[in-house]
Amino acid sequence: MWEMDYESAANHWVEKDKESAQMDKADLKERIEGFIAGHNTCALATASSDMVRNTPIEYNFVDGNFYFFSEGGLKFKGLKENKNVGLAIYEPYGGFANLKSLQVEGIASMVEPFSEEYLKIMEHKKIPVEAMKKLPQPMNLIKVVAKSYDYLDSDLKKEGFGSRQHLNV
Repeated sequence: MWEMDYESAANHWVEKDKESAQMDKADLKERIEGFIAGHNTCALATASSDMVRNTPIEYNFVDGNFYFFSEGGLKFKGLKENKNVGLAIYEPYGGFANLKSLQVEGIASMVEPFSEEYLKIMEHKKIPVEAMKKLPQPMNLIKVVAKSYDYLDSDLKKEGFGSRQHLNV
C-alpha cells in the first residue's frame, strides 16, 4: 500500500536551498520590499481548528508591516483562535521561466480603532477621519508582522542565484 511521505515533500525546498546560491540578506530584503511595493493585493490565509480561510485583500506595507482594513468576514474566526497567518503575492503564471511570487509567514494582531497607529494607516491610505467616524462601526485594521519571506523569481538564475530565496526577519 502506498503511503505519502509528507516529511520529505515538506523538506523539498529546504534541502534544495542548501545547494543553491543565496543572495546577500540586505539585497534580498531590498528585492522583496520592491516586489511588495509593486503590488497591492494578496491572499491572506487564516485558520482555526475547524476552518481555513484564504481571502484576497488589498494591503498597505508601512514601516515593514502589512496592514489590512476589513469590515469583517470569516478570516476573523481564524484570527481569534490563531495569530499565525500566511500571505501570498504573485504575478500571473507565465511558465517556469517567468515565475515571480512572495510567500510570507507572519503574526497578526488587531489595531485599536483611532489609535495613533490606526490613524497613521488611515493617513497613508488618505482616508478622512470624519468619513471613518460616520460608519456604523469603524473598519477593523489587521496588522501582520512578517516572520519570514520566501521569494521566487526565475530571473534570479540569470544573476547566478537560486530562483527561490528565503529570508527570516
